[in-house]
Amino acid sequence: MKIFNLYIFDKFGTLMYYAEWNRTKKSGLTKEEEAKLTYGMLSSIKSFVRIMSPHDPKEGFLYYKTNKYALHYLETPSGLKFVLNTDVNAVNVRELLQQIYSKVWVEYVVRDPLWFPGTPVTSELFQNKLDELVKQSPIFGIRNI
Repeated sequence: MKIFNLYIFDKFGTLMYYAEWNRTKKSGLTKEEEAKLTYGMLSSIKSFVRIMSPHDPKEGFLYYKTNKYALHYLETPSGLKFVLNTDVNAVNVRELLQQIYSKVWVEYVVRDPLWFPGTPVTSELFQNKLDELVKQSPIFGIRNI
């Protein structure tokens, strides 16, 4: 299994952080253009799920899967949006997203006295801890044969 990339958006759609690991194909867009496209797509999908669901969705949109990749989504009560793209065989991705939020974001961004809400994250400590958590994940480490 592979993890391709991660987007973290604030509640206003501002890209707070972007990272990639095993991504081999580039979109041809700038990081900013790609982030805007991703955020717009998420807004549309969330709206679609809310409108079309035959039941009241408690958690709303969580992920979608194509034949090439899966997009996994976690939105926190404060409106932060974590988007992780993986290969289609990745499992327990929601747990990983929750760990990224609670063990890395809260610990190394929210508690950082030099970070101001609404500004992109540039902390090397955050980057290192995120990279460490992702690379230790079974999702990152198991490869398709």
